[in-house]
Amino acid sequence: MCRNIKNLFNFDPPVTDEEIRAASLQFVRKISGFNKPSKANEEAFLSAIEEVAAASTRLLRSLETVAPPKNREEEAAKAKARSAERFPAQI
Repeated sequence: MCRNIKNLFNFDPPVTDEEIRAASLQFVRKISGFNKPSKANEEAFLSAIEEVAAASTRLLRSLETVAPPKNREEEAAKAKARSAERFPAQI
């Protein structure tokens, strides 16, 4: 799993279209191997981002859960703590 793609389901406030598009961009970059495609591949690259974003939006809007929504700040703090544990500051 690409580390830059974040969990987007069950947050308060709900995920935005911009967050979905950013995750879609990361996904397409990962599977294509392109950070920025050539002019010859640009149309296919951008089309793939839009298609992945549309599918992701449909998925996220259709999912259901009984779990309470997660708080973005709390989840970010947990991720930062995990990162600090995995990669302690080197002196």
